Amino acid sequence: MRSLAAFMALMAIAAGNPARADEGARLVAETCSACHSPELHTTIPALAGRPAADLLRLLLAFRDGSRPATIMDRLTRGYGNDELAAIAGEIAVKGAP
Repeated sequence: MRSLAAFMALMAIAAGNPARADEGARLVAETCSACHSPELHTTIPALAGRPAADLLRLLLAFRDGSRPATIMDRLTRGYGNDELAAIAGEIAVKGAP
């Protein structure tokens, strides 16, 4: 249900509702910590402290296939440029996951 709420809130970006869009970006960014948390000590990179522009560049590269991926290419395919920018911005602003 949380994923549906995040998706619906991100749809608000296209509809011009920034408050709902911010909520959606926050919810999606929170789910990133399942794999990208610094506490996990895995080979998956932590995202905390990365600039939004770097994160967006990576997300776009995953989506267009120019960066090899196991799952990120599939996850990013469902989002538009504005949505990915909002997610990257939320991660960068909050310093999380």
